[in-house]
Amino acid sequence: MRVLVTGAAGFVGYAVAALLVDCGHEVMGLTRSGTSALPQGVARLEGDLRTPETLPGALAEVDGVCHLAGLTKVRQSRGSPVDYWRTNLGGTLALLGTLASARGGRLVLASTCAVYGEQAAQPISEMAAVAPSSPYGTSKLAADQAAADLAATGAIGAISLRAFNVAGALPGRPDRDTSRLIPQLLAVQQGQAPELVINGDGTAVRDFVHVADMATAFVLALHACKPGNWRAYNVGSGHPSSVQEVIATAEAVTGRPVPRQHTTAAREPATLWADSTRIHSELGWQAEKSSLFEIISDAWAALNSE
Repeated sequence: MRVLVTGAAGFVGYAVAALLVDCGHEVMGLTRSGTSALPQGVARLEGDLRTPETLPGALAEVDGVCHLAGLTKVRQSRGSPVDYWRTNLGGTLALLGTLASARGGRLVLASTCAVYGEQAAQPISEMAAVAPSSPYGTSKLAADQAAADLAATGAIGAISLRAFNVAGALPGRPDRDTSRLIPQLLAVQQGQAPELVINGDGTAVRDFVHVADMATAFVLALHACKPGNWRAYNVGSGHPSSVQEVIATAEAVTGRPVPRQHTTAAREPATLWADSTRIHSELGWQAEKSSLFEIISDAWAALNSE
C-alpha cells in the first residue's frame, strides 16, 4: 500500500512511519521542514496542511493516510484557541478535500481522549458522551466529525484513534516534549531541570500507552478502513496510574530520586482511564509494551543512548 504519514517527524508520527516501512508499505512523510529526521525508507514530501496550495500533488495518489500533524497541548490551547482550530480542523479539512477528489482512500486520524472531557464513569468507553473542555479537545472532535461526514458519502473509509497518554520511546528516539509528565521527570533525573513541577497533589490518574503500541494501532486501523464507514477507537493500556505512581516507577527504573514541587492545581480531569475493549475485539490490538515500567525504561534508555 502507498501510505502518506502527516506529521511523520513527530514523536508518534515517526513511530508510525517506521512501522509501516517495516510492514512493507511504500511510505511518504509530509513535513513542513526539509531537515527534520524521518525513518529510513520514508520519502519526504514538504508542505503545510494549513496552506493547501503548498501541498504536493502526490497526496492525491496514495492508498491511505495516517494523519498525525497537529497541535496537542491542552493547556496551551486555552491561550491560543484560533491556532488550534486553524491547525487541527483546518489542516484536516485540507486533507479531506484532497481525499474527496481521489475517492476510495483510507484515513486514520490521530484523535484524543480529550474529546471526552471530564467523565464520572471510568474507564471511558467510546459510548461515553463527548464533552471536550479545551480548544484542543473541541478542535480534534470537529476533525473526527468532518472525517465521519466524508466517510458517510462513500468517498473514504476513516478511523479515529483516541489516544490516551502516549509515552515511552523507540530506540534512540526519545520524547523531548517536557510539557508531558514522563519526559519532564526524566529530564529532572538527567540533571536538565532542577525539579518536577506537579499540578496539584499528584493524585491525578492517567492511562499511559507505549508509542510502539500506538504505532501498531495505526497500522491495524489502516488495514481495517472500509469506504463508507467511520469508527472511533480508544487506545490506552487499561492500567490507570497516578502521578505519584509514575514518579515512584521512574525512581525505581533510574535509581535516582525525583525532586518535586507542587503547584496550585490547574483545571484538568482527575482521571482519564481507557476502556479499549473495542479495539481489542475488533482489530485484535494489544497493549504489549505498555506496562508503566517498560514505558519508563524505554524512555530512559533512549534519552541515555545519545
